Amino acid sequence: MSITVYVPCDSGAISLGADRVAAAISQQAMQRGLDIELVRNGSRGMYWLEPLVEVATDNGRIAFGPVQINDVAGLFDADFLSGGDHTLSLGLTEELDYFKKQQRLTFARVGITDPISLDGYLAHEGYRGLHNALTMAQADIVKAVTDSGLRGRGGAAFPTGIKWNTVLNTPSEQKYIICNADEGDSGTFSDRMVMEGDPFVLIEGMTIAGLAVGATQGYIYLRIEYPHAHKALTAAIETAYQTGYLGDDIQGSGKTFHLEVRLGAGAYVCGEETSLMESLEGKRGLVRFKPPLPAIKGLFGQPTVVNNVISLASVPIILDKGGEYYRDFGMGRSRGTLPLQLAGNLKHTGLVEIAFGLTLRELLYGFGGGSASGRPIKAVQVGGPLGAYLPESQFDTPLDYEAFAAIWTVLGHGGVVAFDDTVDMAAMAKYSMEFCAIESCGKCTPCRIGSTRGYELMDEIMQGRELDKNISLLRSLCDTLLNGSLCALGGMTPYPVLSALNHFPEDFGINEKANIA
Repeated sequence: MSITVYVPCDSGAISLGADRVAAAISQQAMQRGLDIELVRNGSRGMYWLEPLVEVATDNGRIAFGPVQINDVAGLFDADFLSGGDHTLSLGLTEELDYFKKQQRLTFARVGITDPISLDGYLAHEGYRGLHNALTMAQADIVKAVTDSGLRGRGGAAFPTGIKWNTVLNTPSEQKYIICNADEGDSGTFSDRMVMEGDPFVLIEGMTIAGLAVGATQGYIYLRIEYPHAHKALTAAIETAYQTGYLGDDIQGSGKTFHLEVRLGAGAYVCGEETSLMESLEGKRGLVRFKPPLPAIKGLFGQPTVVNNVISLASVPIILDKGGEYYRDFGMGRSRGTLPLQLAGNLKHTGLVEIAFGLTLRELLYGFGGGSASGRPIKAVQVGGPLGAYLPESQFDTPLDYEAFAAIWTVLGHGGVVAFDDTVDMAAMAKYSMEFCAIESCGKCTPCRIGSTRGYELMDEIMQGRELDKNISLLRSLCDTLLNGSLCALGGMTPYPVLSALNHFPEDFGINEKANIA
Protein backbone atom coordinates (compact mmCIF):
# COMPACT_ATOMS: atom_id res chain seq x y z
CA MET A 1 0.00 0.00 0.00
CA SER A 2 1.37 3.37 -1.08
CA ILE A 3 2.16 5.92 1.63
CA THR A 4 1.59 9.59 0.82
CA VAL A 5 4.39 12.02 1.59
CA TYR A 6 3.88 15.77 1.28
CA VAL A 7 6.66 18.24 0.44
CA PRO A 8 5.70 21.88 -0.27
CA CYS A 9 6.07 23.42 -3.72
CA ASP A 10 5.68 26.90 -2.19
CA SER A 11 8.45 29.25 -3.35
CA GLY A 12 9.38 30.06 0.25
CA ALA A 13 9.90 26.36 0.96
CA ILE A 14 11.72 25.89 -2.35
CA SER A 15 14.14 28.67 -1.45
CA LEU A 16 14.98 26.66 1.67
CA GLY A 17 15.60 23.42 -0.26
CA ALA A 18 12.18 21.76 -0.69
CA ASP A 19 12.85 20.66 -4.28
CA ARG A 20 16.10 18.97 -3.28
CA VAL A 21 14.43 17.31 -0.30
CA ALA A 22 11.57 16.02 -2.48
CA ALA A 23 14.05 14.56 -4.97
CA ALA A 24 16.05 12.91 -2.18
CA ILE A 25 12.89 11.35 -0.67
CA SER A 26 11.91 9.90 -4.05
CA GLN A 27 15.42 8.55 -4.58
CA GLN A 28 15.64 6.96 -1.12
CA ALA A 29 12.22 5.33 -1.49
CA MET A 30 13.23 3.87 -4.85
CA GLN A 31 16.55 2.56 -3.52
CA ARG A 32 14.80 0.92 -0.56
CA GLY A 33 11.96 -0.52 -2.63
CA LEU A 34 9.32 1.47 -0.79
CA ASP A 35 6.07 2.51 -2.43
CA ILE A 36 5.30 6.17 -1.80
CA GLU A 37 3.16 8.81 -3.44
CA LEU A 38 4.95 12.16 -3.32
CA VAL A 39 2.57 15.12 -3.32
CA ARG A 40 3.80 18.69 -3.68
CA ASN A 41 1.41 20.71 -1.53
CA GLY A 42 1.27 24.37 -0.55
CA SER A 43 3.03 25.60 2.57
CA ARG A 44 1.33 25.33 5.94
CA GLY A 45 2.78 28.77 6.63
CA MET A 46 5.24 27.81 9.38
CA TYR A 47 8.30 29.09 7.58
CA TRP A 48 10.77 28.52 10.38
CA LEU A 49 10.02 24.81 9.93
CA GLU A 50 10.40 24.72 6.16
CA PRO A 51 10.97 22.48 4.35
CA LEU A 52 8.18 20.77 6.29
CA VAL A 53 7.67 17.14 5.29
CA GLU A 54 4.41 15.43 6.18
CA VAL A 55 3.47 11.76 6.15
CA ALA A 56 -0.15 10.64 5.91
CA THR A 57 -1.21 8.16 8.62
CA ASP A 58 -4.54 6.80 9.84
CA ASN A 59 -4.39 9.32 12.69
CA GLY A 60 -3.57 12.32 10.52
CA ARG A 61 -0.53 13.87 8.91
CA ILE A 62 2.70 13.73 10.92
CA ALA A 63 5.10 16.62 10.41
CA PHE A 64 8.89 16.59 10.24
CA GLY A 65 10.93 19.74 9.93
CA PRO A 66 12.90 21.62 9.02
CA VAL A 67 14.18 18.82 6.77
CA GLN A 68 17.38 19.24 4.78
CA ILE A 69 18.73 16.91 2.13
CA ASN A 70 21.22 15.29 4.52
CA ASP A 71 18.36 14.44 6.92
CA VAL A 72 16.45 12.29 4.44
CA ALA A 73 18.37 9.02 4.81
CA GLY A 74 18.06 9.27 8.59
CA LEU A 75 14.31 9.76 8.32
CA PHE A 76 14.02 6.53 6.36
CA ASP A 77 16.30 4.74 8.81
CA ALA A 78 13.95 5.86 11.61
CA ASP A 79 10.98 4.49 9.60
CA PHE A 80 9.36 7.93 9.41
CA LEU A 81 6.86 6.58 6.85
CA SER A 82 5.25 4.64 9.69
CA GLY A 83 5.51 7.54 12.15
CA GLY A 84 8.87 6.41 13.54
CA ASP A 85 10.55 8.65 16.09
CA HIS A 86 13.15 11.12 14.84
CA THR A 87 14.66 14.31 16.19
CA LEU A 88 12.82 16.27 13.47
CA SER A 89 9.44 14.74 14.33
CA LEU A 90 6.91 17.39 15.37
CA GLY A 91 3.82 15.23 15.87
CA LEU A 92 0.49 15.69 14.15
CA THR A 93 0.50 18.83 12.01
CA GLU A 94 -3.03 19.81 12.97
CA GLU A 95 -2.08 19.62 16.68
CA LEU A 96 0.91 21.97 16.45
CA ASP A 97 0.18 24.91 18.72
CA TYR A 98 0.93 27.55 16.06
CA PHE A 99 -1.42 25.90 13.61
CA LYS A 100 -4.10 24.68 16.01
CA LYS A 101 -4.88 28.17 17.34
CA GLN A 102 -5.70 29.53 13.88
CA GLN A 103 -9.10 29.90 12.22
CA ARG A 104 -8.48 29.03 8.61
CA LEU A 105 -11.29 30.02 6.25
CA THR A 106 -9.61 31.54 3.22
CA PHE A 107 -6.59 29.29 3.73
CA ALA A 108 -8.62 26.17 4.50
CA ARG A 109 -6.97 24.14 1.71
CA VAL A 110 -3.52 25.75 1.57
CA GLY A 111 -1.00 23.11 2.58
CA ILE A 112 -3.62 20.36 2.42
CA THR A 113 -3.83 19.59 -1.29
CA ASP A 114 -1.83 19.56 -4.50
CA PRO A 115 -2.50 23.15 -5.58
CA ILE A 116 -3.21 22.38 -9.25
CA SER A 117 -5.27 19.24 -8.68
CA LEU A 118 -8.91 20.00 -9.44
CA ASP A 119 -9.92 16.67 -7.92
CA GLY A 120 -8.18 17.67 -4.70
CA TYR A 121 -9.93 21.04 -4.75
CA LEU A 122 -13.36 19.46 -5.27
CA ALA A 123 -12.71 16.88 -2.56
CA HIS A 124 -12.16 19.69 -0.04
CA GLU A 125 -15.35 21.73 -0.60
CA GLY A 126 -14.06 23.50 -3.69
CA TYR A 127 -16.49 25.09 -6.19
CA ARG A 128 -19.44 24.68 -3.82
CA GLY A 129 -19.75 28.46 -3.62
CA LEU A 130 -19.82 28.78 -7.41
CA HIS A 131 -22.48 26.07 -7.74
CA ASN A 132 -24.64 28.03 -5.30
CA ALA A 133 -23.97 31.28 -7.14
CA LEU A 134 -25.06 29.77 -10.45
CA THR A 135 -28.56 29.32 -9.02
CA MET A 136 -28.81 32.79 -7.49
CA ALA A 137 -29.86 36.18 -8.78
CA GLN A 138 -27.06 38.68 -9.17
CA ALA A 139 -28.39 40.94 -6.44
CA ASP A 140 -28.56 37.98 -4.04
CA ILE A 141 -24.90 37.13 -4.63
CA VAL A 142 -23.95 40.73 -3.91
CA LYS A 143 -26.17 40.71 -0.82
CA ALA A 144 -24.42 37.62 0.54
CA VAL A 145 -21.05 39.33 0.19
CA THR A 146 -22.44 42.52 1.71
CA ASP A 147 -23.99 40.63 4.64
CA SER A 148 -20.67 38.90 5.33
CA GLY A 149 -19.06 42.23 6.19
CA LEU A 150 -16.10 41.44 3.94
CA ARG A 151 -13.87 44.48 3.43
CA GLY A 152 -10.98 44.92 1.03
CA ARG A 153 -8.03 42.90 2.31
CA GLY A 154 -5.55 44.80 0.15
CA GLY A 155 -5.27 47.60 2.69
CA ALA A 156 -8.03 50.14 2.04
CA ALA A 157 -10.65 48.02 3.85
CA PHE A 158 -13.49 49.32 1.67
CA PRO A 159 -16.67 47.18 1.96
CA THR A 160 -16.53 44.67 -0.89
CA GLY A 161 -20.32 44.41 -1.23
CA ILE A 162 -20.70 48.16 -1.81
CA LYS A 163 -18.10 48.08 -4.58
CA TRP A 164 -19.79 45.10 -6.24
CA ASN A 165 -23.22 46.70 -5.92
CA THR A 166 -21.99 49.86 -7.66
CA VAL A 167 -20.68 47.85 -10.61
CA LEU A 168 -23.85 45.75 -10.74
CA ASN A 169 -26.03 48.85 -10.97
CA THR A 170 -23.90 50.71 -13.52
CA PRO A 171 -25.28 49.89 -16.99
CA SER A 172 -22.69 48.74 -19.53
CA GLU A 173 -22.34 46.13 -22.26
CA GLN A 174 -18.91 45.16 -20.91
CA LYS A 175 -17.70 44.94 -17.31
CA TYR A 176 -14.47 43.64 -15.84
CA ILE A 177 -13.13 41.88 -12.74
CA ILE A 178 -9.53 42.67 -11.82
CA CYS A 179 -7.59 40.83 -9.18
CA ASN A 180 -4.83 43.01 -7.78
CA ALA A 181 -2.07 40.46 -7.24
CA ASP A 182 0.74 43.03 -7.30
CA GLU A 183 1.71 42.16 -3.73
CA GLY A 184 4.58 44.55 -3.09
CA ASP A 185 4.36 45.52 0.58
CA SER A 186 7.30 44.59 2.77
CA GLY A 187 6.62 41.56 4.94
CA THR A 188 3.59 40.39 2.95
CA PHE A 189 3.20 37.03 1.26
CA SER A 190 -0.39 35.87 1.84
CA ASP A 191 -1.41 36.58 -1.77
CA ARG A 192 1.53 34.55 -3.04
CA MET A 193 0.70 31.68 -0.71
CA VAL A 194 -2.88 31.50 -1.99
CA MET A 195 -1.88 31.68 -5.64
CA GLU A 196 0.84 29.05 -5.21
CA GLY A 197 -1.02 26.90 -2.69
CA ASP A 198 -4.70 27.08 -3.77
CA PRO A 199 -5.09 28.88 -7.13
CA PHE A 200 -8.57 27.44 -7.77
CA VAL A 201 -10.02 29.38 -4.82
CA LEU A 202 -8.98 32.65 -6.49
CA ILE A 203 -10.39 31.51 -9.84
CA GLU A 204 -13.65 30.52 -8.16
CA GLY A 205 -13.88 33.83 -6.29
CA MET A 206 -13.31 35.84 -9.46
CA THR A 207 -15.87 33.77 -11.36
CA ILE A 208 -18.46 34.40 -8.65
CA ALA A 209 -17.65 38.12 -8.80
CA GLY A 210 -18.18 38.06 -12.56
CA LEU A 211 -21.56 36.37 -12.19
CA ALA A 212 -22.56 38.82 -9.46
CA VAL A 213 -21.97 42.03 -11.42
CA GLY A 214 -22.38 40.81 -15.01
CA ALA A 215 -18.68 40.87 -15.93
CA THR A 216 -17.54 38.36 -18.53
CA GLN A 217 -13.80 39.05 -18.47
CA GLY A 218 -11.33 38.91 -15.62
CA TYR A 219 -7.65 39.72 -15.28
CA ILE A 220 -5.18 38.72 -12.60
CA TYR A 221 -2.55 41.45 -12.46
CA LEU A 222 0.41 39.53 -11.07
CA ARG A 223 3.77 40.92 -10.05
CA ILE A 224 6.50 39.56 -12.30
CA GLU A 225 8.55 38.55 -9.25
CA TYR A 226 6.14 35.65 -8.60
CA PRO A 227 7.08 33.03 -11.24
CA HIS A 228 5.83 30.08 -9.17
CA ALA A 229 2.45 31.74 -8.69
CA HIS A 230 2.31 32.47 -12.43
CA LYS A 231 2.96 28.82 -13.22
CA ALA A 232 0.32 27.56 -10.75
CA LEU A 233 -2.32 30.06 -11.90
CA THR A 234 -1.71 29.31 -15.57
CA ALA A 235 -2.06 25.56 -14.99
CA ALA A 236 -5.19 25.96 -12.86
CA ILE A 237 -6.85 28.33 -15.36
CA GLU A 238 -6.18 25.87 -18.19
CA THR A 239 -7.76 23.06 -16.15
CA ALA A 240 -10.75 25.28 -15.29
CA TYR A 241 -11.36 25.92 -19.00
CA GLN A 242 -11.02 22.22 -19.86
CA THR A 243 -13.53 21.21 -17.18
CA GLY A 244 -16.11 23.91 -17.84
CA TYR A 245 -15.43 26.09 -14.79
CA LEU A 246 -14.36 28.92 -17.09
CA GLY A 247 -15.55 29.82 -20.59
CA ASP A 248 -18.77 30.60 -22.42
CA ASP A 249 -20.95 28.01 -20.69
CA ILE A 250 -19.90 27.60 -17.07
CA GLN A 251 -21.04 24.17 -15.88
CA GLY A 252 -23.83 24.18 -18.49
CA SER A 253 -25.41 27.35 -17.06
CA GLY A 254 -25.10 29.40 -20.23
CA LYS A 255 -23.17 32.00 -18.21
CA THR A 256 -19.80 33.31 -19.32
CA PHE A 257 -16.57 34.24 -17.60
CA HIS A 258 -13.09 34.35 -19.09
CA LEU A 259 -9.88 34.81 -17.14
CA GLU A 260 -6.23 35.47 -17.90
CA VAL A 261 -3.05 36.47 -16.09
CA ARG A 262 -1.17 39.66 -16.95
CA LEU A 263 2.28 40.37 -15.55
CA GLY A 264 3.29 43.72 -14.09
CA ALA A 265 6.78 45.05 -14.63
CA GLY A 266 7.72 45.68 -11.02
CA ALA A 267 6.40 49.16 -10.18
CA TYR A 268 5.17 49.49 -6.60
CA VAL A 269 2.71 52.22 -7.60
CA CYS A 270 0.87 49.71 -9.82
CA GLY A 271 -0.49 48.19 -6.63
CA GLU A 272 -2.74 51.28 -6.62
CA GLU A 273 -5.86 50.35 -8.56
CA THR A 274 -5.90 53.16 -11.13
CA SER A 275 -2.19 52.81 -11.91
CA LEU A 276 -2.80 49.09 -12.28
CA MET A 277 -5.54 49.73 -14.84
CA GLU A 278 -3.30 52.11 -16.78
CA SER A 279 -0.69 49.35 -16.91
CA LEU A 280 -3.28 46.77 -18.02
CA GLU A 281 -4.26 49.10 -20.85
CA GLY A 282 -0.65 49.11 -22.02
CA LYS A 283 0.22 52.55 -20.68
CA ARG A 284 2.72 53.80 -18.14
CA GLY A 285 1.56 53.13 -14.58
CA LEU A 286 0.37 56.58 -13.50
CA VAL A 287 -2.28 57.32 -10.89
CA ARG A 288 -5.62 58.54 -12.27
CA PHE A 289 -7.65 61.33 -10.76
CA LYS A 290 -10.80 60.18 -8.94
CA PRO A 291 -13.68 60.55 -9.57
CA PRO A 292 -14.71 58.81 -11.70
CA LEU A 293 -14.35 55.71 -9.57
CA PRO A 294 -13.18 52.46 -11.22
CA ALA A 295 -16.54 50.89 -10.29
CA ILE A 296 -18.17 53.35 -12.70
CA LYS A 297 -15.41 54.04 -15.21
CA GLY A 298 -12.51 51.67 -14.82
CA LEU A 299 -10.61 49.43 -17.23
CA PHE A 300 -11.01 50.73 -20.80
CA GLY A 301 -13.59 53.15 -19.40
CA GLN A 302 -15.96 50.37 -18.30
CA PRO A 303 -17.36 49.48 -14.84
CA THR A 304 -14.72 47.45 -13.07
CA VAL A 305 -14.41 45.53 -9.80
CA VAL A 306 -10.85 45.74 -8.47
CA ASN A 307 -10.22 43.49 -5.48
CA ASN A 308 -7.18 42.05 -3.77
CA VAL A 309 -6.32 38.32 -3.90
CA ILE A 310 -7.43 37.64 -0.32
CA SER A 311 -10.72 39.53 -0.81
CA LEU A 312 -11.62 37.42 -3.85
CA ALA A 313 -10.31 34.19 -2.31
CA SER A 314 -12.63 34.77 0.67
CA VAL A 315 -15.73 34.90 -1.54
CA PRO A 316 -16.16 31.13 -2.18
CA ILE A 317 -16.61 30.25 1.49
CA ILE A 318 -19.13 33.09 1.86
CA LEU A 319 -21.22 31.75 -1.04
CA ASP A 320 -20.81 28.20 0.27
CA LYS A 321 -21.65 28.71 3.95
CA GLY A 322 -23.48 32.06 3.83
CA GLY A 323 -22.68 35.64 4.69
CA GLU A 324 -23.77 35.19 8.30
CA TYR A 325 -21.29 32.35 8.81
CA TYR A 326 -18.38 34.55 7.76
CA ARG A 327 -19.69 37.56 9.69
CA ASP A 328 -19.71 35.57 12.93
CA PHE A 329 -15.91 35.82 13.01
CA GLY A 330 -14.25 39.08 14.03
CA MET A 331 -15.16 42.20 16.00
CA GLY A 332 -16.86 45.54 15.41
CA ARG A 333 -16.91 46.41 11.73
CA SER A 334 -13.96 44.09 11.06
CA ARG A 335 -15.63 40.81 10.18
CA GLY A 336 -14.23 37.46 9.17
CA THR A 337 -10.58 36.54 9.34
CA LEU A 338 -7.36 38.19 8.26
CA PRO A 339 -4.25 36.34 7.10
CA LEU A 340 -1.46 37.98 9.10
CA GLN A 341 2.09 37.63 7.89
CA LEU A 342 4.86 37.57 10.51
CA ALA A 343 8.27 38.70 9.33
CA GLY A 344 11.38 40.44 10.57
CA ASN A 345 13.04 39.72 13.89
CA LEU A 346 10.75 36.95 15.17
CA LYS A 347 11.42 33.34 16.15
CA HIS A 348 8.38 31.98 14.36
CA THR A 349 7.84 33.77 11.07
CA GLY A 350 4.99 32.70 8.86
CA LEU A 351 1.29 33.06 8.16
CA VAL A 352 -1.47 33.21 10.76
CA GLU A 353 -5.11 33.32 9.69
CA ILE A 354 -7.31 34.30 12.59
CA ALA A 355 -10.43 36.33 13.32
CA PHE A 356 -10.06 40.07 13.93
CA GLY A 357 -9.72 40.95 17.61
CA LEU A 358 -6.43 39.33 18.59
CA THR A 359 -4.01 41.87 20.05
CA LEU A 360 -0.70 42.68 18.43
CA ARG A 361 1.08 41.47 21.58
CA GLU A 362 -0.67 38.09 21.41
CA LEU A 363 0.34 37.83 17.78
CA LEU A 364 3.98 38.74 18.37
CA TYR A 365 4.51 36.49 21.38
CA GLY A 366 1.74 33.88 21.20
CA PHE A 367 2.43 33.07 17.55
CA GLY A 368 5.71 34.83 16.72
CA GLY A 369 7.48 33.59 19.84
CA GLY A 370 9.14 36.94 20.52
CA SER A 371 12.27 38.21 18.82
CA ALA A 372 14.64 35.80 17.11
CA SER A 373 17.57 37.67 18.67
CA GLY A 374 16.17 37.29 22.19
CA ARG A 375 16.28 41.05 22.66
CA PRO A 376 13.21 43.20 23.43
CA ILE A 377 10.96 44.03 20.49
CA LYS A 378 11.28 47.79 20.11
CA ALA A 379 8.99 48.51 17.16
CA VAL A 380 6.63 46.78 14.79
CA GLN A 381 5.62 48.04 11.38
CA VAL A 382 2.17 46.87 10.38
CA GLY A 383 0.68 47.41 6.93
CA GLY A 384 3.72 47.46 4.67
CA PRO A 385 6.33 50.15 3.98
CA LEU A 386 3.70 52.89 4.38
CA GLY A 387 2.48 51.60 7.74
CA ALA A 388 3.25 53.28 11.05
CA TYR A 389 5.85 52.00 13.50
CA LEU A 390 4.16 50.90 16.70
CA PRO A 391 6.04 51.06 20.03
CA GLU A 392 5.66 48.49 22.81
CA SER A 393 3.09 50.72 24.54
CA GLN A 394 0.66 50.05 21.64
CA PHE A 395 1.14 46.28 21.42
CA ASP A 396 -2.17 45.67 23.24
CA THR A 397 -4.15 47.22 20.37
CA PRO A 398 -6.59 44.68 18.91
CA LEU A 399 -6.14 43.80 15.26
CA ASP A 400 -9.14 45.74 14.01
CA TYR A 401 -9.40 48.40 11.29
CA GLU A 402 -11.04 50.99 13.51
CA ALA A 403 -8.82 50.29 16.53
CA PHE A 404 -5.75 50.82 14.38
CA ALA A 405 -7.17 53.99 12.81
CA ALA A 406 -7.76 55.35 16.33
CA ILE A 407 -4.01 55.29 17.02
CA TRP A 408 -3.19 56.79 13.62
CA THR A 409 -2.00 53.64 11.92
CA VAL A 410 -3.27 51.07 9.43
CA LEU A 411 -3.76 47.32 9.45
CA GLY A 412 -3.37 47.25 5.68
CA HIS A 413 -2.60 43.95 4.02
CA GLY A 414 -1.73 42.31 7.33
CA GLY A 415 2.05 42.37 7.04
CA VAL A 416 3.82 42.54 10.41
CA VAL A 417 7.56 43.28 10.54
CA ALA A 418 9.25 43.27 13.95
CA PHE A 419 12.45 45.03 15.04
CA ASP A 420 14.42 44.55 18.25
CA ASP A 421 16.02 47.32 20.32
CA THR A 422 19.08 47.59 18.09
CA VAL A 423 17.08 49.29 15.31
CA ASP A 424 17.69 52.96 14.51
CA MET A 425 14.24 54.43 13.93
CA ALA A 426 15.60 57.60 12.36
CA ALA A 427 17.23 55.41 9.71
CA MET A 428 13.90 53.65 9.19
CA ALA A 429 12.16 57.01 8.71
CA LYS A 430 14.82 58.01 6.20
CA TYR A 431 14.26 54.75 4.34
CA SER A 432 10.52 55.48 4.12
CA MET A 433 11.22 58.78 2.38
CA GLU A 434 13.74 57.11 0.08
CA PHE A 435 11.26 54.36 -0.78
CA CYS A 436 8.62 56.93 -1.72
CA ALA A 437 11.10 58.88 -3.84
CA ILE A 438 12.15 55.76 -5.74
CA GLU A 439 8.66 54.37 -6.28
CA SER A 440 6.78 57.61 -7.00
CA CYS A 441 5.07 57.63 -10.39
CA GLY A 442 5.86 61.36 -10.54
CA LYS A 443 2.38 62.58 -11.40
CA CYS A 444 1.81 64.77 -8.34
CA THR A 445 4.25 67.30 -6.89
CA PRO A 446 3.94 66.46 -3.15
CA CYS A 447 4.99 62.85 -3.72
CA ARG A 448 7.50 63.45 -6.51
CA ILE A 449 9.32 66.40 -4.94
CA GLY A 450 8.30 66.10 -1.28
CA SER A 451 9.74 62.61 -0.83
CA THR A 452 13.10 63.70 -2.25
CA ARG A 453 13.19 66.78 -0.02
CA GLY A 454 12.16 64.56 2.90
CA TYR A 455 15.06 62.19 2.26
CA GLU A 456 17.45 65.15 2.21
CA LEU A 457 15.95 66.51 5.43
CA MET A 458 16.36 63.15 7.15
CA ASP A 459 20.00 63.14 6.15
CA GLU A 460 20.44 66.54 7.80
CA ILE A 461 18.59 65.43 10.95
CA MET A 462 20.63 62.24 11.28
CA GLN A 463 23.79 64.34 11.17
CA GLY A 464 22.42 66.50 13.99
CA ARG A 465 22.22 69.70 11.98
CA GLU A 466 19.75 72.40 13.10
CA LEU A 467 17.39 69.85 14.67
CA ASP A 468 14.63 72.24 15.73
CA LYS A 469 14.41 73.86 12.32
CA ASN A 470 14.72 70.65 10.30
CA ILE A 471 12.30 68.60 12.39
CA SER A 472 9.72 71.40 12.17
CA LEU A 473 10.27 71.47 8.41
CA LEU A 474 9.94 67.66 8.25
CA ARG A 475 6.57 67.83 10.03
CA SER A 476 5.38 70.55 7.66
CA LEU A 477 6.52 68.51 4.66
CA CYS A 478 4.69 65.43 5.98
CA ASP A 479 1.53 67.51 6.31
CA THR A 480 1.83 68.49 2.64
CA LEU A 481 2.40 64.87 1.59
CA LEU A 482 -0.51 63.67 3.72
CA ASN A 483 -3.04 66.17 2.41
CA GLY A 484 -1.78 66.95 -1.08
CA SER A 485 -0.77 63.63 -2.64
CA LEU A 486 -2.87 62.08 -5.36
CA CYS A 487 -2.69 58.53 -3.98
CA ALA A 488 -1.69 56.62 -0.86
CA LEU A 489 1.99 56.29 -1.83
CA GLY A 490 2.68 59.92 -1.02
CA GLY A 491 -0.30 60.27 1.26
CA MET A 492 0.83 57.54 3.64
CA THR A 493 4.58 58.05 3.65
CA PRO A 494 4.13 60.39 6.67
CA TYR A 495 2.77 57.44 8.70
CA PRO A 496 6.10 55.65 9.20
CA VAL A 497 8.06 58.91 9.31
CA LEU A 498 5.94 60.68 11.93
CA SER A 499 5.35 57.56 14.01
CA ALA A 500 9.10 57.00 14.23
CA LEU A 501 9.59 60.65 15.15
CA ASN A 502 6.79 60.72 17.73
CA HIS A 503 7.41 57.39 19.44
CA PHE A 504 11.20 57.18 19.23
CA PRO A 505 12.42 60.81 19.47
CA GLU A 506 15.69 59.73 21.09
CA ASP A 507 16.75 58.17 17.77
CA PHE A 508 16.39 61.62 16.20
CA GLY A 509 18.45 63.33 18.88
CA ILE A 510 15.35 64.68 20.67
CA ASN A 511 15.14 64.40 24.45
CA GLU A 512 11.37 64.54 24.98
CA LYS A 513 8.54 62.73 23.25
CA ALA A 514 6.34 64.89 21.07
CA ASN A 515 2.58 64.78 20.93
CA ILE A 516 1.19 62.33 18.40
CA ALA A 517 0.42 64.17 15.19
